[in-house]
Amino acid sequence: YGHSNQLRQARAMGDYLIVGVHTDEEIAKHKGPPVFTQEERYKMVQAIKWVDEIAPGAPYVTTLETLDKYSCDFCVHGDDITLTIDGKDTYEEVKTAGRYRECKRTQGVSTTDLVGRMLLMTKAHHSNIDEDLDYRKHTDNFGKGPKGHSPWTGVSQFLQTSQKIIQFASGKEPQPGDTIIYVAGAFDLFHVGHVDFLEKVHRLAEKPYIIAGLHFDQEVNRYKGKNYPIMNIHERTLSVLACRYVSEVVIGAPYAVTADLLDHFRVTLVCHGMTEVVPDKDGSDPYQEPKQRGIFQLVDSGSNLTTDLIVQRIIKNRLEFEARNQKKEAKELAVLEAMRRLEQEKH
Repeated sequence: YGHSNQLRQARAMGDYLIVGVHTDEEIAKHKGPPVFTQEERYKMVQAIKWVDEIAPGAPYVTTLETLDKYSCDFCVHGDDITLTIDGKDTYEEVKTAGRYRECKRTQGVSTTDLVGRMLLMTKAHHSNIDEDLDYRKHTDNFGKGPKGHSPWTGVSQFLQTSQKIIQFASGKEPQPGDTIIYVAGAFDLFHVGHVDFLEKVHRLAEKPYIIAGLHFDQEVNRYKGKNYPIMNIHERTLSVLACRYVSEVVIGAPYAVTADLLDHFRVTLVCHGMTEVVPDKDGSDPYQEPKQRGIFQLVDSGSNLTTDLIVQRIIKNRLEFEARNQKKEAKELAVLEAMRRLEQEKH
């Protein structure tokens, strides 16, 4: 949702947004192993509602040639620094030409932080233990480099505001003739498996209005165990709202799909993926009501990607990631130091 927020801001600066997505090879060269394959990433970016088009295989260094190739007036990047493998600013050329704009980085989220949470796989971040030592140990060697602390790589806390939700929400009410479809789940680490599922659900009707019910953290923890969900309810809300197939989100939806809920939203269809449905606390089927009404449908996303699989990919690459983050931090600190020196020389 940090990436989505950047794309939302970029789209607001112009009329048509083209997003360049790097290949696996380019990312591995400059940053370290990507978590998702390029095909997965192309699909994910295309599913974000502010994106008009993607440019697959975009070069890591944005040049004027690339901007001209896609008839772009300017390019947009967050206000954090991106450097090539040899420490150069990847946007130097377009900045000099005056074809660069900047948007604000989303406070309180980074891929680094999410990776740190995944490596823990304990229930610690759902309990009220402030100082779980295992947790601190991992976040520390994740967010910190050789010396000091980079403002871009540290582990921070995401704070939700109503304003953020409004910016992400479509604000569209269901129209007469819309098919109101309800789906529910954790939608943790919103990924391409979720996108595939929502896209399939979206295709079930001519005028679909998809409402996604997101379960509270404690509920997800009950049926998923370990330290799931990795993203809290607020983070999951923004991630799902950014998807072009979703019209509305119920924040903290009940686990059982009740008659009240179906009537309240005038739901015509309830869909679930091919993943296992854990019984409710009392042992009942959470989809009993829609099944009785004959409005329940299983939808095969055709994707085998799950949150578990992503976590496994991360753990497999863990050592590479830790090395990568420390290298990235060292580069950032060197840039900060150079910037400070320039400032001092001016005075």
